[in-house]
Amino acid sequence: SHPAIGATSSLPQVVSLIPPNPNPIKMKFTGFALATLAAGASAFAPSSFTAAPVAHRAASASDSALSMKYKVAVVGGGPSGACAAEIFAQEKGIDTVLFERKLDNAKPCGGAIPLCMVGEFDIPESTVDRKVRKMNLISPTGVEVDIGDTLKPNEYIGMCRREILDKYLRDRAFEYGAECVNGLVTSIDVPADHKVSDKPYTINYQKYEEGSSKGTPMSMEVDVIVGADGANSRVAKAMDAGEYNFAIAFQERIKISDEKMKFYEEMAEMYVGDDVSPDFYGWVFPKYDHVGVGTGTVVNRPAIKQYQKAIRDRAGDKIAGGKIIKVEAHPIPEHYRPRRVQGRIALVGDAAGYVTKCSGEGIYFAAKSGRMAAQEIVALMKGGSRLPTQAEIEDTYCKKYDGLYGPTYTVLDILQKVFYTNNGAREAFVE
Repeated sequence: SHPAIGATSSLPQVVSLIPPNPNPIKMKFTGFALATLAAGASAFAPSSFTAAPVAHRAASASDSALSMKYKVAVVGGGPSGACAAEIFAQEKGIDTVLFERKLDNAKPCGGAIPLCMVGEFDIPESTVDRKVRKMNLISPTGVEVDIGDTLKPNEYIGMCRREILDKYLRDRAFEYGAECVNGLVTSIDVPADHKVSDKPYTINYQKYEEGSSKGTPMSMEVDVIVGADGANSRVAKAMDAGEYNFAIAFQERIKISDEKMKFYEEMAEMYVGDDVSPDFYGWVFPKYDHVGVGTGTVVNRPAIKQYQKAIRDRAGDKIAGGKIIKVEAHPIPEHYRPRRVQGRIALVGDAAGYVTKCSGEGIYFAAKSGRMAAQEIVALMKGGSRLPTQAEIEDTYCKKYDGLYGPTYTVLDILQKVFYTNNGAREAFVE
């Protein structure tokens, strides 16, 4: 989805995937861990897919209306877009196109995914760099609590590199028949009466060819658009989805010695304190052969590098002597977009604002929202025989998503306001 946080962060296993109707009175941080892990281990069964490659809409104007298929464009090839395209591509009556500007994109992201996502989305363990079984939360004064101690022997928090995870999910969508367009969407022409007519949308984009950094201007008419293009969504802008506040996540990938890497073999760390972030946390998450070290903030974005230095200092000797091999930064939404559906355009993932407060988790919610939106739209299109209306998409996709996860966002918003206000509150939070 997600750090650098969320789009990706980590507390996902610990606090983000609370069962749909949590009881706030009984909540305690470690209780979250227990409830979440139990849900992650048993609540979801691996998905099953039936391959049904799609034959794409012919370009010739001589084709009869009966031979034409409605075309769905998914803009953005991260977890939300890839999971949406995978569902659309299995529908024989729909022509599916997935736009992605950078097929080798390594999104700045902590890259933590809950165990339930591995099973629910049939993600092979080969995409998981590290299986974290210890998660230390470290207070401003250095008090450490293992918030992963409720994990059962066969449970773990998966640590992924987004370039690996995203590619796997995209490739699966392509195998089912989604057409890949390696290009940057620059604008979308939206008919004035698109909410009450079947007039197509026109996507304008720069198509990239292998070996060339300069794109070729092109356009494509489509009937339905799913915006999965992140916090700076061009789709959201085109549909007038409204603005939202955002955090900046900053992460450095640091190569440390093999000896130091042993400490992080099954360990992830989260640091809280005014020094590392006034409203979030800093993290050290293990990857295949390095650690991701980062932080994020919404209230003081200009000071992000100062907070980044502080998280390196807090990690101290554990990463001393390490070499920075990559520096990454990315905006992370702080709340839902004011409008997630306009006409036959729907937003998912970060573009819709599906990142939790307190933890910054976004990957699972991105994948889940992409799949849910696609499933509901496919059902509404009845085998590709009709187009859905805005009201229908809102009454199915949005209503069902909010029903499942609305309480989670609310509770974590409250937690952030209560515990991330000052160091005293953070100290109590850890204890």
